Amino acid sequence: MLVLALVVGPISSLQQQIDDEDEDEHDEKVFGVSEVIKNMRVLIIDDEANIRKTTSVALDGMGHETAGAEDSASALKQLENAQFDVAFLDLKLNHESGLELLPKLLKSNPRLDVVVFTAYASIENAVEAMRTGAVDYIPKPFTPEQIRQVLGRIVQRRKLEGRVAELESRLSNDSPRTDLITAEPAVQKAFDMALKAAVTPATIMILGESGTGKTVLARAIHESSPQRDNAFVTVSCPSLSRELLESELFGHIKGAFTGAMAETWGKVSRADGGTLFLDEIGDLPLEIQPKLLRLLQEREYERVGEAKTRKANVRVIAASNRNLEQAVKDGRFREDLYYRLNVIAFRMPSLRERKSDVGRIAMNYLHFFARQCGKKIEAFSEAASQAMQSYGWPGNLRELRNVVERAVILAGGSRIEPGDLPENITHTPLPSAADNGVTGAGARISLEELENQHLRRVISQASTMEEAAEILGIDPATLYRKRKKLGL
Repeated sequence: MLVLALVVGPISSLQQQIDDEDEDEHDEKVFGVSEVIKNMRVLIIDDEANIRKTTSVALDGMGHETAGAEDSASALKQLENAQFDVAFLDLKLNHESGLELLPKLLKSNPRLDVVVFTAYASIENAVEAMRTGAVDYIPKPFTPEQIRQVLGRIVQRRKLEGRVAELESRLSNDSPRTDLITAEPAVQKAFDMALKAAVTPATIMILGESGTGKTVLARAIHESSPQRDNAFVTVSCPSLSRELLESELFGHIKGAFTGAMAETWGKVSRADGGTLFLDEIGDLPLEIQPKLLRLLQEREYERVGEAKTRKANVRVIAASNRNLEQAVKDGRFREDLYYRLNVIAFRMPSLRERKSDVGRIAMNYLHFFARQCGKKIEAFSEAASQAMQSYGWPGNLRELRNVVERAVILAGGSRIEPGDLPENITHTPLPSAADNGVTGAGARISLEELENQHLRRVISQASTMEEAAEILGIDPATLYRKRKKLGL
């Protein structure tokens, strides 16, 4: 959040400068992208109404939203009721000191960036403002050009901070990095198509079973795109109720629904200028689908409970493990949204279709978890490698990762042995009591375990989840629940 303190010169002079400048052209010349400092919310804190009004005109002309406050009480009230990106703070507010107000603003929102403007410019005031928490300082009278420059610096700094935070998050995340190297032509085709599409603004759809690496590929597309320096924001569509998912996507105003104690901006706003990744888009409720379609077509949206239309320049990547064409036929997914998402679409092959990659990927996981656990484990034994190569991996890369992590934890030597692997990977067919050719039938195991074994084997042999559901004689939703229960 940003607070700027502002005092300007004669109103007519500033207005003339605003009218004379071609702002979009200037933005492109200075920052390379005219949208780079658009859509910020600015609070102007100054005791002179004319200055607040004229400054608001200048900022509105740059594409920002503004609000005004004449003293510390009204400024703090504004911050309590709404979220601001920027506030301009005058260091002299009648009988109040802007320097005394500044820490209160920061306490109200620790993410505030404060830039102070004052007619009483001095090195001492500038240094004191910086010590108190300001990020920049401009003496007045000032020009729209100076405002634009300081906002540009703040945006660039925020981008760098966001980038650093993302990289630190990746480094601290207990997950091995998945590469995009493959020996399988079908997988290489998907990777090549993804990276070709990455440099375009086209919406991308990634299809494939759970755990095949759709999120990893989506992030790789973002990293290869013109949006790479901006945020990569993920929304998990099945994770929330319709009301909460809509709020998470688009944000809401205070009081929009029960429990909305403060306003939020949502992930669409966070992804502005970057990439919005919609994971498992097939689970997006029908009620929200028209709003997503509007965002894709018009780049417009509205927060929950608010009538004001807002703009967002986001690149959308969607992923799904469902058959969306069938969902359209069943009336569970809008046809117009499906075709809008389906501009560039490709399928991530399952791990059972990537037999040539299993060994290399498993070794990457092995090295990662061995370092993490402080163990000197160099490889898989021949028997363990053979068992892993023969297994169907219904849980795909996610299951392989978990299996290798478990094996590293249990391993007692320098190699992973079959005994370190789960039984369902090294398991030999159970003897049948009547030798009737049905694996496990009549064995001394529970019906639940027999069903679980059968589910695992059918899933590992079927080419798609729809095919597995058809073989089992159950609907895909039931199979999805059973897979989730098994951790596949």
